[in-house]
Amino acid sequence: MSPPEFSLLLISVLTSVAGQFILKMGALKLGKVASMNFFSVVFYIITIPELLLGLTCYGIGVIAYILLLTRVNLSVAAPAILVGYIFSVLLGYCILK
Repeated sequence: MSPPEFSLLLISVLTSVAGQFILKMGALKLGKVASMNFFSVVFYIITIPELLLGLTCYGIGVIAYILLLTRVNLSVAAPAILVGYIFSVLLGYCILK
């Protein structure tokens, strides 16, 4: 894997992990959602900055992953992305308990 490919992998993993963590922080702020209509829930979600930031991080991660897939085989990219799940678990355990 060349340095540009590794950079794309790193960007994809780190932004996805950050997105997951920030989405969790926003979900905690959102609280339990009662049975509201769909549009009310969507409006409520877009008023929470953490949720928007988390979705943005996910978007950046997906773009980086797509660019990575244009350069390396899926058999290389997919297992490497799984490292992000390990980071997410560790981050959640250490910070959110």
